[in-house]
Amino acid sequence: MDEQRRARQEAVLNRLDRFSRFTDSSLRIPFTRFELGAEAIIGLIPGVGDLAGLVLSGYVLVEAQRAGASGATKRRMVRNMLIDFVGGLVPVVGDAFDAIYKANTRNTRLLRKELMRDLGRKEKKPFPWTTLLGLSLLFGAITALAMTFF
Repeated sequence: MDEQRRARQEAVLNRLDRFSRFTDSSLRIPFTRFELGAEAIIGLIPGVGDLAGLVLSGYVLVEAQRAGASGATKRRMVRNMLIDFVGGLVPVVGDAFDAIYKANTRNTRLLRKELMRDLGRKEKKPFPWTTLLGLSLLFGAITALAMTFF
């Protein structure tokens, strides 16, 4: 793959990361780990807000088209957009659904997976610190029990 195409795809992913952060998780609710974004706030406007959110989500799809995403990936993206839109139409519960579902982040992740595959790289996965801590505690407890009985 030529360097120019690689640079374009990485630029697309960087733009979509910023966009997804803005629309899905730019505001943290104090004293919680929960984040919401502009799309959830816009969705509070009855009727018009959900339609505006759908239009915003269309940007990720446009970028996926420009980046050369497969038809299967784009169909999954449209499905996520429609789930987010229809779920957001339900009064009161739909606003909470909008804040939780985060279609733009899901769609950016789908595109990232496909483009990383095209670039010949695997997506970086974070180190499972909680699993390490949990297993360490479990093994420590087993060792302490074994030492108590033997």
